[in-house]
Amino acid sequence: MTTTHPTVRDVTERIRARSRALRSSYLQRLTDLRHRDRGSDRMGCANVAHAVAGIPANDKLRVVAERAPNIGIVTAYNDMLSAHAPFQGYPDIVKHEARRLGGTAQVAGGVPAMCDGVTQGTPGMELSLFSRDVIAMGTAVALTHDMFDAALMLGVCDKIVPGLLIGALHFGHLPMVFVPAGPMPSGLSNSAKAKVREQAAQGLVGRQGLLEAEMQAYHAPGTCTFYGTANSNQMLMEAMGLHVPGTAFIQPGDSMREALTREAVRTVLGRASDKAYAVPPIGELVDERVIVNAMAALLATGGSTNHLIHWVAVARAAGILIDWNDFAELSEVVPLLTRVYPNGSADVNEFQAAGGPGFVIGELLDAGLMHADVQTVRAGGLREYAAIPTLAATPSEPHALAWHAAAPSKNDAVARPVASPFSATGGLKLLVGNLGRSVIKVSSVPDDRHVIEAPARVFDSQGELQEAFKAGELQRDVVCVVRWQGPQANGMPELHKLTPPLSVLQGKGFRVALVTDGRMSGASGKVPAAIHVSPEAAAGGPLAKVRDGDLIRLDSVAGTLTVLVPDDEWAAREVARQPEEQRTANGHGLGRDLFAGMRRNALTAEEGACTWL
Repeated sequence: MTTTHPTVRDVTERIRARSRALRSSYLQRLTDLRHRDRGSDRMGCANVAHAVAGIPANDKLRVVAERAPNIGIVTAYNDMLSAHAPFQGYPDIVKHEARRLGGTAQVAGGVPAMCDGVTQGTPGMELSLFSRDVIAMGTAVALTHDMFDAALMLGVCDKIVPGLLIGALHFGHLPMVFVPAGPMPSGLSNSAKAKVREQAAQGLVGRQGLLEAEMQAYHAPGTCTFYGTANSNQMLMEAMGLHVPGTAFIQPGDSMREALTREAVRTVLGRASDKAYAVPPIGELVDERVIVNAMAALLATGGSTNHLIHWVAVARAAGILIDWNDFAELSEVVPLLTRVYPNGSADVNEFQAAGGPGFVIGELLDAGLMHADVQTVRAGGLREYAAIPTLAATPSEPHALAWHAAAPSKNDAVARPVASPFSATGGLKLLVGNLGRSVIKVSSVPDDRHVIEAPARVFDSQGELQEAFKAGELQRDVVCVVRWQGPQANGMPELHKLTPPLSVLQGKGFRVALVTDGRMSGASGKVPAAIHVSPEAAAGGPLAKVRDGDLIRLDSVAGTLTVLVPDDEWAAREVARQPEEQRTANGHGLGRDLFAGMRRNALTAEEGACTWL
């Protein structure tokens, strides 16, 4: 039996001790809920009649008289999101499989799902982060019907999976399985797309040429093929044992997709093995070891920086307290095992072909960098997730599946073993200093750019930076400080529109970096970016004191972010206020008014930017 790495063990124990009181209270609530009678027995007759009025007569009989298990489906389906469009037909598949097994299923509710790719750089992006908590609340509304014995969560993308998971953990007494839809086939490569964007930023490619390139890259149902937040979500769901093993990156058009969806039904009902087994309630399953496993998987794959916000909130929903120090300590011992764009040239389809999540999980388990002794939704535990599924159809079982080991890697340029990693440490780093606490995704940054020291140019919006670039004002070594982008200021939007101009500057040989209290996420590029700076400027954080010309040092080797101003001068410097016209504009129009309470109540990025605590 593999011994757990000492650092992984120590971080886990520290989290357990820190969380003991909160976790104990959470688990007691789950116990109380689990000991109630079934919904159709517990509720009044009118309540039950309402709950089953819309379903077929045979299903009514099963739910009420036969006490068959009833699965609640929470879906994020819409066809604005390419990744969620395939979910349209999933409920019918789920219901058919549930009936085949003697159970029933109902769509308990839908949750909103917005596409950051559509809203990037627009006012709608200011609702993106908070949509996570709206999704969590929508999940709670759906499950509040309280007629379910288990649930399936249908979602894939950026805020959707964290929101579904937060909502699910507030109904932690139920067994639950997460059901993805897979990535789109590979189109124009991510690196070629990025090159066209840089050319467009310089005026070398017009709108028509840029639009053609973008539509070649984003061209079909499924997730975007870069390793951003959406695909990081899927990696983490595998590492937490909340998927059918190996289901993350099977494409929507693959013949296995329906079989995997049916397997999710069998799994949540405890019928995915030769004999029935008890599927643990999700709130018991997601303990501190499982949270640490997710963190290790994120670090080993250089995943989305968004998860340094989201997984703090997810853990809190399960009564577990984590912070960025925990990520930083794990990052020192968890090696980087993958090169997937933007950390490399491969996309997630190539990652899957090399061994995918199963390869990474197997390597981390063998090295003691994940906890093997955890519960999952499968009878065989986490080892089942070190595998890749294949169809094993027979005339009597047309949707049967089999699994084979994901190791060894089929492409060492994409996925490597722990014995020969791309880097001895993880892809994310914590930065601390007199500018606050922030994070940086170092896995995609060239080694010679891990330390940047240059004069600051301060911007109050991403639009200001873009205008300065177009005017030729940034043709020099510069640290671009973009402030008033935190949760309380404007909802903490992603700032991807800044990647092309900054990449152009870096490509010209200038030493450039971005420092912001906003987000960049899993698509963070090759330019060093200290993001999520906390406390944010709108809360009086240090970014509100920075002035043009201040020398800033971003050192991701030492883990520091500092402004090189004498201490006495820095202490005496006035704290700037967000421009009134900007603050007013940020709060109004295109639905932003409805989120004013969330902006007021949002915690810091390191506290998960939660609005519900």
